[in-house]
Amino acid sequence: MADLSQIVKAYDVRGVVPDQWDETLAELFGAAFAEVTGASAVVVGHDMRPSSPGLSGAFARGAAARGVDVTEIGLCSTDQLYFASGHLGLPGAMFTASHNPAQYNGIKLCRAGAAPVGQDTGLAEIRALVEGWLENGAPEPAAAPGTVTRRDVLEDYAAHLRSLVDLSGIRRLKVVVDAGNGMGGHTVPTVFAGLPLDLDAMYFELDGTFPNHEANPLDPKNLVDLQARVAEVGADLGLAFDGDADRCFVIDGNGDPVSPSAITALVAARELAKHPGGTVIHNLITSWSVPEVVKECGGTPVRTRVGHSFIKQEMATTGAIFGGEHSAHYYFRDFWNADTGMLAAMHVLAALGGQSGPLSELVAEYDRYAGSGEINSTVADQAGRTAAVRAAYGKLPGVELDDLDGLTVTTPDWWFNLRASNTEPLLRLNVEARDAETVARVRDEVLAIVRA
Repeated sequence: MADLSQIVKAYDVRGVVPDQWDETLAELFGAAFAEVTGASAVVVGHDMRPSSPGLSGAFARGAAARGVDVTEIGLCSTDQLYFASGHLGLPGAMFTASHNPAQYNGIKLCRAGAAPVGQDTGLAEIRALVEGWLENGAPEPAAAPGTVTRRDVLEDYAAHLRSLVDLSGIRRLKVVVDAGNGMGGHTVPTVFAGLPLDLDAMYFELDGTFPNHEANPLDPKNLVDLQARVAEVGADLGLAFDGDADRCFVIDGNGDPVSPSAITALVAARELAKHPGGTVIHNLITSWSVPEVVKECGGTPVRTRVGHSFIKQEMATTGAIFGGEHSAHYYFRDFWNADTGMLAAMHVLAALGGQSGPLSELVAEYDRYAGSGEINSTVADQAGRTAAVRAAYGKLPGVELDDLDGLTVTTPDWWFNLRASNTEPLLRLNVEARDAETVARVRDEVLAIVRA
């Protein structure tokens, strides 16, 4: 029997194909998704990985066998699937492994209106059903099977985004986009068509083997080509999308990466100008700059745990207008509280094109502190190492500790967060301070304990 504990994670399904899962299992997941959601219809999409069409089709067959009508939207980005879920009012399934290597694939699931499906909101039930069917045999088909139909929503997706951010009146910008052979190569041409943008396209060929570099712009080595191209052509900025194009990283005209926290603050300021007094969600690893800017713009910042299910839940609870994470996930109330890197990129283009200065000057007011970025340490005893760090800092004067997500240690001049990975034997460290020297000192002190 397949070991679902290896592929069903906290928020989605992800593993190596066909070693850990295959089309037979995907068909069972489709049937289970139909059962748990109780929906009469669902929408299904997939990315450009070689295994995605087969897995997506099997999932659709499984759902249809339970009497559910399936709308297949074919090749799409994850935020395009969220759009379809919201626009059509249907639960959705997106076949992608995001930024993971080519041999991986997975499913991101949502309820109608792009509401998240996580361990406590349906995923555990889906897993239990699939495990039961693997043990005792697949369920009997419904008396009346559902239909499977095709629908292209790319133009509708682009039109919705363009209705939210008007780029028609900006000054003409030269923008380099690195799609990493992922789904940005599918969505960017349609979204940017006819806008005052000179587009320099890098790696737009859809290729799930990722021949040029990993589609993971969180790793600096995957930004090198884009940085060089921005400098070579004298572009105003560069945009890098991950494999399923739900995240977007920004490079300024000097070729320097712009912190996702600075982008969060910039977009928050723009959203608060449209929705005065609104609430903005930020995870606890974003910069001090984010809540400062939100307050300065008359909004209310709300700090939450890392992860899309927590952000989306907090947005739904508070009615927040926007949310941002250090990983370049950006969430919008006007996009069913779902994350869309494309909409964040459009906000950056609108802000830059609405004034005459370079991006580096524009984002300077939102990038106020020095940060370490996320540093991973492989450790066998995550809890023990975290306890050792707590013991070292808990007795110092003027230090505050909190356990919202891992361990956060805060002083007036610096803070750090140390949290365990949900899927790997890693501790993740983020440090921020008023100057780079302090960041280096605190980083080295904490890592010496973690890696002892």
